[in-house]
Amino acid sequence: MKAKHQRLILAAVALVGVAGAGVLGASALRDEAAYFRTPQEIKAGKATVGEAMRLGGMVAKGSIERQSDGVTIRFVATDGKASVPVQFTGIVPDLFGEESGMVADGRMRADGTFVADRILAKHDERYMPPQMGEMPKNMKAAPKL
Repeated sequence: MKAKHQRLILAAVALVGVAGAGVLGASALRDEAAYFRTPQEIKAGKATVGEAMRLGGMVAKGSIERQSDGVTIRFVATDGKASVPVQFTGIVPDLFGEESGMVADGRMRADGTFVADRILAKHDERYMPPQMGEMPKNMKAAPKL
């Protein structure tokens, strides 16, 4: 076989390998891809029932209700313009609370309730974990040792 044919075969095999890796990567990410929606977009009808998405907003004050099973909570997510009821079964993050930011992964139910599979709590850039204790407010960089 000529060297030219060997190079063509090698290039074709490499191309098929790259295309196969791309198809495998795309199929793996298909289930993880989710649109980010706000309560206002959901109320405007931009979300369909059963569509995987992320809901972002604030937890409305006084809306957290813990159910009798001990692991299910219901609350209202709001963006200041619209509100969406949310149901989650599981353990919520420590930072989750009323009037705090949150992002929930899940799907809309036909009754208009967002059923979350996972909840992430958001915090601002000034958040300090309790384990750090009281740090000086004017400290900008770590002290040099």
